[in-house]
Amino acid sequence: MKKNKISKNWINKQRRDTYVRQSKVDGYRARSAYKLIEIDEKFKIFKGGMIIVDIGAAPGSWSQYVAKKVKNRKIISVDLKEMEKIQDIIQIKGDFTREVIQNKIKSNLSKGADVVMSDMAVNTTGIKNIDSIQTGELCKEAMIFSKEVISEKSFFISKIFMGNEIVALGKKIFKEVKVFKPKSSRKDSKESFIICRILR
Repeated sequence: MKKNKISKNWINKQRRDTYVRQSKVDGYRARSAYKLIEIDEKFKIFKGGMIIVDIGAAPGSWSQYVAKKVKNRKIISVDLKEMEKIQDIIQIKGDFTREVIQNKIKSNLSKGADVVMSDMAVNTTGIKNIDSIQTGELCKEAMIFSKEVISEKSFFISKIFMGNEIVALGKKIFKEVKVFKPKSSRKDSKESFIICRILR
């Protein structure tokens, strides 16, 4: 019964959600595209000719936005789930935390990436603190990986829930670290995004 109630609440919330409706109009696979759009508008990240790694990419709305926005780009999208194809994007299916998948990403990079971005989150248990901690671990792993593959003035963008430890790690690796909550993030969500730039 409880699960059915949660499902009905979720469906009703989706129907009322402006960004869900707008994503259908604009052809994005998920409302999360608008979070990246807001991040890009504020921090002026994406430019022509970039190499971009999208971790936790499914269903693909972040990759869709970048594919539209950036000319002459190379996009590598990675996710555990099968993702519907996006034209001219390299898609890698697998667990990003495994070395073999990280090596696959590296083998597709001819030079340093300009942006590593992650919208990864764990499958939720419903226990918010545990979900936040586990998602934080994914963020830290993505940040440490980004250090290995990006060039000096590149960006790292990631979803975070509990930020202090992650911000501290970001400041050890990058010279510029900002935390931003887009308007398109749901009000009842604790998520925000960390935007890091320029390797130390």
